[in-house]
Amino acid sequence: MRNNYFHSNIALVGCLLIGLLLFAGCANKEIVTSCLHGHTFGFWGGLWHGFIAPFDLLGMLIWNDVTVYAQNTNGAWYAFGFLLGSGGWGFFGGRGVSRRRH
Repeated sequence: MRNNYFHSNIALVGCLLIGLLLFAGCANKEIVTSCLHGHTFGFWGGLWHGFIAPFDLLGMLIWNDVTVYAQNTNGAWYAFGFLLGSGGWGFFGGRGVSRRRH
């Protein structure tokens, strides 16, 4: 009985995964080649975009032409700057803000 329950759960998970893959295959393809011309953003651009990310998120909810993350980047350095700028590792907060005085 226990083995039959296990097989039915695996079958259910398999059907859900196949359905998810079929559903994802119907997604629209975004063409971003027009965004990849011009200035390429590096570390400093990523750092700046990380700082203004909360405002970009609000703007993205209102306007269609605002994005949080730049499309034309140089890769890992932009992502690293964005992560630091958005406080993703907690460098600008952390223990210094919550330290109690004795």
